[in-house]
Amino acid sequence: MRERWLGATGRRVPEIAVEGELDLPEETLVVTDVHDLDSLKRAHAAGVPVVARAESADEVRTALARPEIACVLVPDARRDLLELDLTELTYGA
Repeated sequence: MRERWLGATGRRVPEIAVEGELDLPEETLVVTDVHDLDSLKRAHAAGVPVVARAESADEVRTALARPEIACVLVPDARRDLLELDLTELTYGA
């Protein structure tokens, strides 16, 4: 499982996790829209962990394309997204 740094916490977390199963610091910025680049960049520059919610493979791919995003949280009903082949999804077979 691939991991990413969780802001300036010194922790690494899985790049995709089921919402509610990952212990996140209180100051974590949780977003559903990864297109607000100013907010993402400000939080990242301040060392604040940033995670995104996603419900589809395309949303996961879009969120993980942003270097500010530490982890993508998916709903329990979409555990299948934990098994995504992100290389194939991004670059094709």
